Amino acid sequence: MMQVAKKIPFEDPTVLNAIRAVYVTSNLIILGIYLYIRAQVNKKKDMTTLKYVEPAPMGSSEEGKLVTTTIHAYDIGQIRNLMRAQAMGVLMMAVMHLYFKYTNPLLIQSIIPLKGALEANMTKIHVWGQPASGDLKRPFKQSAGFMSGLQSGPAQSDKKAVEAAERAGRGGAKEE
Repeated sequence: MMQVAKKIPFEDPTVLNAIRAVYVTSNLIILGIYLYIRAQVNKKKDMTTLKYVEPAPMGSSEEGKLVTTTIHAYDIGQIRNLMRAQAMGVLMMAVMHLYFKYTNPLLIQSIIPLKGALEANMTKIHVWGQPASGDLKRPFKQSAGFMSGLQSGPAQSDKKAVEAAERAGRGGAKEE
């Protein structure tokens, strides 16, 4: 895609406006996907209790915190995080494009986030209808991203870790 972006004449206002339209359309499609997923989550309203141990921040001497929530609340939180991440991407792109006049990422940022939205765990479950088992079992494993090295590890949902956290009395207040 970078090679293709280098060959596009961004100096031509017609081409630049077309690329801008593609970028805006891509982000509207992503927003539509996330709003559809949120509507599906609210429609299903799965109140099954979900318990997992949230890892302590890296460098902290604390142990992980027990989180007791519902699948509905967990999914809504995940959608909120996805929407927030997309909004941050749009904001960064707006600064790069409008302030610094950098145009090449417009095309790439029209495709990569859309691909990510279509391959997200929430999309796989609520749009594509895949069962929530295996890699799609809640809590989701954190993908290896830019800041993943700063986190201490994935959330633990196995019975042993949850029972140990319950005995230790760390957290456990159910979120409604």
